[in-house]
Formats: sequence, structure tokens, C-alpha cells
Amino acid sequence: MVQIIGAGMGRTSTASLKAALERLGYAPCHHMFEIRNVPHTADGWRRAALGEKVDFAALLQGYKASCDWPSAAFWKPLSERFPHAKIILTERPEEAWWQSISQTIFASLTSKLPEDTPPERRAQREMAEEVIVRGTFGGKVFDREHVLRIYHAHNAAVKATIPPERLLAFDGAQGWEPLCAFLGVPVPDEPYPNTNSTAEFQARVEERQRTAS
Repeated sequence: MVQIIGAGMGRTSTASLKAALERLGYAPCHHMFEIRNVPHTADGWRRAALGEKVDFAALLQGYKASCDWPSAAFWKPLSERFPHAKIILTERPEEAWWQSISQTIFASLTSKLPEDTPPERRAQREMAEEVIVRGTFGGKVFDREHVLRIYHAHNAAVKATIPPERLLAFDGAQGWEPLCAFLGVPVPDEPYPNTNSTAEFQARVEERQRTAS
């Protein structure tokens, strides 16, 4: 049963949040990374982005938490489907977020796939394009002002919809304390995770392209 729903857009330290939540016992936590582990769900997320009715419980079966896209795009229906789940809205200063997302997710999703990309990987890419490029940003991913308007409107909608006692607006730079206080768990005796930097993202994409077969 999903106990935590991450409503923050990608590149707001969602990979670090995934690692933190799993460290706190909310494992596994769904993230775009996980689509490779459950590739059969890619089509369900794609259909959800197209407005079709889907079973979100089935898409997140076996997960205790979720964050990042694709699930973050559906924070509202997920919050209704799992009414007892807590909501975490990861945020980041707009310029840092724009620089990160434009150099990583947007660059990756607008690049041409190699001819020998496996069908499964193509399906995952199509889902990500539908959820993020078209569904969230209307195809205008390199229009900075447009993207930032969507980003701020998204965050404002979450804050206006979710009751304060159910919501944590969180910047990963704040570390463990506000997250653990919100969840009512002890603070681990270790640094808060810091993973999936822009350089790490780009290196992973390059490696994936080299090994595609």
C-alpha cells in the first residue's frame, strides 16, 4: 500500500528523496528509475497521460512510496486513490531547477533514439514523452518562461489542494530533519542522500546509448 506520494517534478532532488525514503523504511519507492524494473507498466502511465482511466493501485503495486515522474504528474488522483498517504512536494530554486532539467530530462527526451533501441526501451521513452514533454509542458520544453510558469503553477496547485497536515513542501538541502519530523521517524546518523546530479544523469544516458542493443 502506498504510504507516501511525491508530488514534486523531476530534477527537484527526487532521486535523493527516493534513497532517503527507502533508508527510512518506505521501500521500495517508485521513481522513473523503476520503470526498467516494471517495464510492463509503461503503457499504463502513457495511457493515464492521454486521459484514459487506469488502475493506479495496479501501476504502483508493491510500492510503499512514489516520487518523480511519471507518478508525480498524477499526484491529485493518487492522493484521492490513497487518502491516507502523506504528500511530499519537493521544490528547488527556479533557476537551479531550470538549468538542471533543461540539460538532463529535456535534452534526453528530445534527442533521437539510436536505430537499434530495443522495443521495450522505445515504449518507455514514448511514455516519458507523453507524460513530461507533451502532457506536462505542452511540447514547449525549451521555452524557459513557459516551463517555469508550469513549474510554479504545479507547486501552487499541490499546496492549495492538499491539507497542510498531510503535506510537506521540502527542499532536499534541508536534510533529514523536516522529512523525519513529518513522517514521525528518527533522524538517521548519516548524511542525507545526494544523488543523480546533472553530470551523473548525463553519464548514465551516454552509457545507455553505448550499450543499447
